[in-house]
Amino acid sequence: MRLTLKRTIQSSLSIALLLGLGACKGQPDTPEGRMAHQRHENFEAIGDAYKAITDELEKNAPDFILIRNNADTIKGFAPKVVTWFPKGTGPNDGVRTHALETVWTKPEQFQQAATRFVDESARFRSLVPGGDAALLKKAAGELGGACKNCHDTFREKD
Repeated sequence: MRLTLKRTIQSSLSIALLLGLGACKGQPDTPEGRMAHQRHENFEAIGDAYKAITDELEKNAPDFILIRNNADTIKGFAPKVVTWFPKGTGPNDGVRTHALETVWTKPEQFQQAATRFVDESARFRSLVPGGDAALLKKAAGELGGACKNCHDTFREKD
């Protein structure tokens, strides 16, 4: 019984360790690596919210509550984007990231791109209560343009 319990505990610890390493997606267990991982997760959430919005706007009868909730997600994250790139979390620091070093070497340009994203996310969110799908499609395109602008300049190509 003791041997079985010991093996169960060892197996559980091994699984927990593997899951923990998987959660870091290859990032070192350092504050910088964890920051880069969290940054990645946050951008994934933004991308998922944007996709949900654009998918919904393709429907004949969009669910404006779903659109509002996802617009809130994007608008909530947008002002925080610039805080996700502290010194020491770039590729030249040995951190695995899709961000280009230009985020850190051209901070004013990065700030401008981030501000455009903040503005477009707020503008999009402000249009949701009107329930005008055509207007929201156009605004979603402009919001997507703000994302693309930043990706083109500050993110490695896929």
